[in-house]
Amino acid sequence: MSGNAFLLSILYLLVGTVVEGARRLWPSIFLQRLSLSLDSLPARALELVGGMQPLRDAYFAGNISESTVRLVFGATTIVIIFLLAVLVGVFMGTLRGLVMRRSPRG
Repeated sequence: MSGNAFLLSILYLLVGTVVEGARRLWPSIFLQRLSLSLDSLPARALELVGGMQPLRDAYFAGNISESTVRLVFGATTIVIIFLLAVLVGVFMGTLRGLVMRRSPRG
């Protein structure tokens, strides 16, 4: 379970890094929208827990750099992926346990 979450985290961060690098080298509307769509998951999660506004305030005040914001978004994405992996694992384990209890033991 954690192996799959780790691989998915690496893949997500790799795609984000490639998109961000491409956006800086070859600016286009497509790459900008792709970058924003990748940022929407961690931004909404931070908004949900009340962390987005302080991050936004610190960025616009010049207290943190864009790299720091990207690092926070990356860490948030990794946490989201691992939480989803745990939730799916618990759900599937519970479902398997229920099926095994109800199946004939023959």
